[in-house]
Amino acid sequence: MKGWRITLAAGLAVALLVISTRAAAPPVVDKTKKEEVEKLFDLPDVFSRSAPQGPSDLKAIQEHVKKVIKKVTPAVVAIKIGPAAGSGVVIDAEGHVLTAGHVSGKPGRECTLIFPDGKRVKGKTLGQNAEGDAGLIKIIDKGKFPYVKMGDSGALKKSEWVLAIGHPGGYMPTRSTVVRVGRIGRLTQRLIETDCALVGGDSGGPLFDMQGRVVGIHSQIRKQVTKNVHAPVNVFKTEWKRLVKGDSWGVMSDLEDPDPANTAYLGVVFDAGYRSGLRIEEVAEDTPAEKAGLKVGDVVMAIDDVKMKTREDLTEFLSTKKPGETVVMAIKRKGEQRKIEVKLGKRPD
Repeated sequence: MKGWRITLAAGLAVALLVISTRAAAPPVVDKTKKEEVEKLFDLPDVFSRSAPQGPSDLKAIQEHVKKVIKKVTPAVVAIKIGPAAGSGVVIDAEGHVLTAGHVSGKPGRECTLIFPDGKRVKGKTLGQNAEGDAGLIKIIDKGKFPYVKMGDSGALKKSEWVLAIGHPGGYMPTRSTVVRVGRIGRLTQRLIETDCALVGGDSGGPLFDMQGRVVGIHSQIRKQVTKNVHAPVNVFKTEWKRLVKGDSWGVMSDLEDPDPANTAYLGVVFDAGYRSGLRIEEVAEDTPAEKAGLKVGDVVMAIDDVKMKTREDLTEFLSTKKPGETVVMAIKRKGEQRKIEVKLGKRPD
């Protein structure tokens, strides 16, 4: 029998729990029943404490997590767009799927969505807010699909317990979705930082509160396991009409530092479907990248002799730099290698 894998990263312990996965699709919640939507579960007392106080508290967490994942996991999908893989979550009966902007990429791309039970459906990417790393996909096959509700990321509090769910490494028929339990470390309007461990393939997956409501989408996977970044769900709510319409705007950025004055800025969007490095898909106007002469199609190989293989590598590197610093980028352009000096800028407000 398949089993849930849950990682508990609460500062005191890391536990691996095995839970049955044969869960039916969650019942549709009547939109007119406000109380039922807002409060789906009674929370054990442990969630109001600063830390678990013993085995009984850990058991209470485990039992509550079982209830939540049984309800929400049927709506968590694996996403395949070309050779790239990510995760997402269905949030309404119309088949809208929240994911990361760097997973969905440009509007109008065809994709395959895989539910935990192995069912595959076709989808198409809609809008992309690159700056907030928010992407939207619509299921185009007809049918009834399990879905969950969006919460209010503005109501979250530091140290609040959360669940991170996804398909790390892509969909695997011999393994269920993977659940990690953790807590919120830092909050801003632009990001949620948690100690939920994430790996490649989790990007775009949902972050749930303990009521089973989506409060964030996995955005940036850090080398430091205890500091992963999620796009707040309110980023999707604020620009919902544009996302549904299929608009694409903004420049993919590092969400690590919320203070624009302290964040080094390049001004490019990378092709999420390119698997052999960082290929530039868009160069924003009047940015350090444009001024330095970077072009669409350039593949970034290294910066200051530090190899760049993933967007996370670039994010990690930029987090060590300040606006005004000059770096040397090794790129490949039309098969030829060259080096370009770039003076990093300040992130636009």
